[in-house]
Amino acid sequence: MLRWLVLIATHTGMLAVGFALGVYFLPILTAPKSPDAAALKVAAQSAQYSAKFRRDLKGSDPLHWGEGDVHVAKKQIVHIGRLAPGPDYKLYLAKSFVDNKEGFLAIKSQSRRIADVETFNGFIAEVPDGTDVADFTTVVVWCEAFSQFISAAKYR
Repeated sequence: MLRWLVLIATHTGMLAVGFALGVYFLPILTAPKSPDAAALKVAAQSAQYSAKFRRDLKGSDPLHWGEGDVHVAKKQIVHIGRLAPGPDYKLYLAKSFVDNKEGFLAIKSQSRRIADVETFNGFIAEVPDGTDVADFTTVVVWCEAFSQFISAAKYR
């Protein structure tokens, strides 16, 4: 009987580890190629605002973080840096700065979803028609699938 309990426990544990590794590595393996440095630099030149993603935000942790420069223009948002890999990332514009999950959930309904973030070494996101970036102050990266705060940067 003890043997069966040990086998069930070890197999269940390995199943959990395999699932967790799959959740972590699948977005990395299926991510499209990030824009090259030259394309990011050219896109960033038209920015009206700039800010930085920082790893040391209250809601960031070793698995959920962003770092680098964020450039906000009328028609594009450009990130030159890195994001922790993960599934189902969304880019939002918010009217006030937040640095954690609870803060973002409190203002999410008033925030504007801009684009999916599918690359982790920089991205260029198109701002939808009818969105005025001057009406907002902060760029937020959010994991929709797990309701997890990734990073934020206040640009004005």
